[in-house]
Amino acid sequence: MTDEWQGWREAAEQALYGPGGFYVHPAGPGPSGHFRTSVHASALFAGAVARLLGDVDASLGHPRELALVDVAAGRGELVSAVLAALAPELSARVRAYAVERAPRPAGLDDRVEWLAAPPSGVAGLLFANEWLDNVPVEVAETDAAGAARYVLVRRDGEERLGDPVTGADAEWLARWWPLPRGGGPGLRAEIGRPRDAAWAAAVATLDAGLAVAVDYAHERTARPPFGTLTGFRAGREVRPVPDGTCDITSHVALDACALPGAELLSQREALRRLGVTAGRPPLALASTDPAAYVRALAGAGEAAELTARGGLGDFTWLTQPLPPAV
Repeated sequence: MTDEWQGWREAAEQALYGPGGFYVHPAGPGPSGHFRTSVHASALFAGAVARLLGDVDASLGHPRELALVDVAAGRGELVSAVLAALAPELSARVRAYAVERAPRPAGLDDRVEWLAAPPSGVAGLLFANEWLDNVPVEVAETDAAGAARYVLVRRDGEERLGDPVTGADAEWLARWWPLPRGGGPGLRAEIGRPRDAAWAAAVATLDAGLAVAVDYAHERTARPPFGTLTGFRAGREVRPVPDGTCDITSHVALDACALPGAELLSQREALRRLGVTAGRPPLALASTDPAAYVRALAGAGEAAELTARGGLGDFTWLTQPLPPAV
């Protein structure tokens, strides 16, 4: 029904994950058909995750079984590429999980277990690339008096203001995204409590290792005054309409999600630590090994895209060691 008013959290949940929803429709192309992520941009990203998994393996003393948990796995592109990048000795010990609410895609590597929720009681690396931005949240907007109210939406995307924001949602706003009272109408915020809870629950499934969330994010000192809610369809940013035809996403307050011991860093820095750099190969290589030079040059171009300012390099990595580093 297009005339039914709902909060954005309920409307987006149905549009993304309900029957025939954007992410679960079996005939859909998956995320890669609508927007470009680091996973789709270059195999260098999966190679970096593979090296990170190796670091986790070493930190755990090379256990007999090491978990690789890919949360929001799409069609399994990342987990498949990471498995392909691993050395045989490590690959033999890895137990791979893809966590996604869509059906298992045809042709996926048989080694990958397809689950609707992260497995519990495992040790290893949990990696969530562009997951939390698709955990639906309520949207708040200030009214003429400057008071925060819930934004209600219809299936056709029309909005109106609802009840005042109260209780735990109001407390979250006051702590993590304060909207200045008296600041006038039209200021907006996404209330990130469901994302905080989703991340804490995912982290809790690990007995030991490292959990990583990668998303476009903002910090408390620089929240966007009008929110970030938007839609994507076929590679283009579009008006967010909760009818199942487009992605509905908003940037993440990852500082609110962070648990004790976490580190927040840019994708540029995270990938640099994992050996992904955009340095041009030495020109001398062009004379001694032209094919290698061309490959290295192509790799530098892909690394530049992954680390570019104003692009994929502006993603934030939230890294959460378990147990927390002392």
